Amino acid sequence: MRWLLAFLCLTFATFTQANATPTLQGPIDKVLVLKSEHKLHLLSNGKILKSYRISLGKSPRGPKLAEGDNRTPEGFYWIDWRKTSDKFNLSIHISYPNARDVARAREKGLAPGGMIMIHGTPLSDEYPEWYFSTLDWTNGCIAMTNDDIRELWGLVKDGTLIEIRP
Repeated sequence: MRWLLAFLCLTFATFTQANATPTLQGPIDKVLVLKSEHKLHLLSNGKILKSYRISLGKSPRGPKLAEGDNRTPEGFYWIDWRKTSDKFNLSIHISYPNARDVARAREKGLAPGGMIMIHGTPLSDEYPEWYFSTLDWTNGCIAMTNDDIRELWGLVKDGTLIEIRP
């Protein structure tokens, strides 16, 4: 009887570990976003450890120039704070605008905007989650599935570098 109990415990432990959040080899020291590929990569010492499919702003080509242009920024930023969101599940803030973004907007007499986040998809009875992952729909943020943002939330610490490339 003891061997049956031991077998059941071992089986349960194996299956629960298989479904747990994956452990990555090394700390995440950089988040790399490749807008043209709709990918967000987690890096440690230059090596990609994990990748996610993302959605971007409604006008995904080119860097963000001003508030309201629906573009996702390009450049180097920091993950600087996070919050829960009634509308988008979890949200991780990106330190946009940097000094270059502010200067570029001022040259054109525009406000650079702000509140660029990595967030989940809307919790909507009208549209299923998969609908949002098939198009670029944000006002300039980076969106991912709610399961992915929950995983990212636990893996990426505040103060992590994020590079957003075209």
